[in-house]
This record gives sequence, C-alpha cells and structure tokens, in this order.
Amino acid sequence: MAKAVKKSIINSNAVEKTTDTSLSNLTKVCNDAVAAVEVKTKEAKKLATEIKRFSKKRAALMKRKKTATAKLKKDGGAESRKALKAVEKDIAQITKELNKLKPAKASVSEELVALKAGCKRVTAYVSAIEKADNILNKPVKKRKKAKKKPVISLVSTDPIADAA
Repeated sequence: MAKAVKKSIINSNAVEKTTDTSLSNLTKVCNDAVAAVEVKTKEAKKLATEIKRFSKKRAALMKRKKTATAKLKKDGGAESRKALKAVEKDIAQITKELNKLKPAKASVSEELVALKAGCKRVTAYVSAIEKADNILNKPVKKRKKAKKKPVISLVSTDPIADAA
C-alpha cells in the first residue's frame, strides 16, 4: 500500500505572519486604489474640459461657416471663397481633435467606473477587518465579585434581647 502523505499543521507564528502581511497588502491596495481614482478623475475632468472647449469652438465655427456660405452665395468673390475655405479647414482640424479626444474620454470613464467599484469593495473589506480587529482586541472586562448580602436571621443571637 502507498504511504499516506501527512499534511503539516501550520504553527501560530506562520498564521500571525500571514495575517499581518495580508492585512498590510490589502491596506496598500486600498491606498493605491484611492490614488488611482484621484488621478483618473483629474484626467477625466481634463478631457471633459478639452472636449467642451473644442465643441464650443466648433459651434462658433459652424456659425461662421453659415455666414461665410451666405456671403459667398450673395456676392461670390474670391475673398469670400478664401474665408469659407479657412473656416472649413478650421472645422476639419477641430473635428479631428474631437475624434481623438472622445474615445480617450470614453476609455478613461470606463476605467474610472471600474476603479471606483474596486476601491469601494476594498475599502469595505478594510473597514470590516478593522471593526473585527477592534472587537477581537478589546481588553477582557474583569467581573466584580458579587458582594454577599448579610443574612438576616429571625432567631436572635443576643442573650440580652432574649431575656427581655
């Protein structure tokens, strides 16, 4: 018959060490997640402001294009044609920039949502472990011994009172 493999039993020092390293790793992950959320939030805000700025610029250029087109139809000069071409060139450039920024913002937003969910989860774990640690590490309350109440006897032990 084959010999049965004996499983080794972990000792208390190893349990303590493993628990401490796990807690420190979890705390480190929590801190890293919070920092990552802050960085991604700043990046998302920056991209949002850039997109907003380019969108406003594009809207203004669209109005300018409309007026330049109307002016070109009205008098049809070379100057009007040059103005219209310049506006169209600016619109194309801004549209190109917007097409670069929008997917970047979408990916950053997606990553930010995932990071926030992970951060929330890790924070919940850390707080639950801290609460459990506080409960486990509470000092044991010493119970006071109950004082014995004096026994009142109906039988009198005083000889003088008995004589009377």
